[in-house]
Amino acid sequence: MVPFDFPGEPTPNGYSNVVTIHEGSRLIWTSGQVAAGPDGAVPDGWEAQTRQVFRNLGAALAQAGAAWADVVKLTFYVVDTDELPVVRAVRDEFVNVAAPPTSTLIRVAGLFRPEFLIEVEAVAAI
Repeated sequence: MVPFDFPGEPTPNGYSNVVTIHEGSRLIWTSGQVAAGPDGAVPDGWEAQTRQVFRNLGAALAQAGAAWADVVKLTFYVVDTDELPVVRAVRDEFVNVAAPPTSTLIRVAGLFRPEFLIEVEAVAAI
């Protein structure tokens, strides 16, 4: 993945405006991942839920032979944007902050279960 920015555009906060992938790369898409742990338990709070979501994404990526360094796109669905700094801090524990993936954040009225605060899907290129 090669990130680059547009001249004259504002500097993105923790994501790239555009990335390119190497010719011959295989693309991998994950389903949206929520904060249910292996036992089905849902942790409380934004930090714990975001961390569980990223663990779940990491496991899904690994199943397809990908790693966090291969992620080129993240899509976030959140029920509130007040805790965005927490979400970004946890995200930065997982992604390559020197060459971050592209990103979209969508605020939604709710997710499929009311206890879920965040859902994230990823696209990777290997």
